Amino acid sequence: MSARIHVGIGGWNFEPWRNNFYPAGWPQARELEYASRQLGAIEINSTYYSSQKPSTFARWRDETPDDFVFSLKASRFATNRRVLAEAGESITRFVGSGIAELGPKLGPIVWQFAPTKRFDAADFEAFLQQLPPAVDGIALRHAMDVRHESFKSADYLALARRHGVATVFTDSDDYPSFADISGGFVYARMMRTDPALPEGCTPQALDQLAACARAWRDGLEPAGLPRVEAPPAAPVAPRDVFMFFISGAKERAPAAAMALQRRLAP
Repeated sequence: MSARIHVGIGGWNFEPWRNNFYPAGWPQARELEYASRQLGAIEINSTYYSSQKPSTFARWRDETPDDFVFSLKASRFATNRRVLAEAGESITRFVGSGIAELGPKLGPIVWQFAPTKRFDAADFEAFLQQLPPAVDGIALRHAMDVRHESFKSADYLALARRHGVATVFTDSDDYPSFADISGGFVYARMMRTDPALPEGCTPQALDQLAACARAWRDGLEPAGLPRVEAPPAAPVAPRDVFMFFISGAKERAPAAAMALQRRLAP
């Protein structure tokens, strides 16, 4: 399959969106149905806090179009711990919780670490070694959402590349922001939407994001982004790209995502 760019938002149940995204009077029970027909992907945050039933994943699968993709935030019980090497049971429990019910709609799994979690090469490698490559015949793609400055290092990048995991590019002043490629796909979280702008971002910013998305998809690395290493890694084969508007002025996230999606339309 050719590489694709998936643009989306975090979740679909957000009260302010009922005034500026969902049609007036749209049933809350059908919000996923509507959101999934306006955008190409959704990052699910609820899986970080608690387990979901296999039947829930199956329902999400059935309510969305064939080409839609979910990314899942993995259980906090696997990542919010002092010794990551001891996360095996929590990893196994999350991966086996029914996520395979999403079938081809299962996108990346995001492993989010606490802002206080420092990079420890031996412990982090022990964690990565426990991430399964597949579940029920479905290949898994893993993205590391690292939130401490100590991860901005060549040692971390070498480790992530050796294990083939992506590193989340967080466009934010609140967390480390570096766009070095470490896996076979790109995962970006945009967190700078402005409540004063109808589309959440300026037209110039959206144009720049569209250019970045195309470059990433084509196996290149966009110029002008913060990186740990210079020069950037050599070009590789085309990659899938996942771009989510998260946090910031969350009420503007759908408008920003749809504006970027329009710029990326053929």
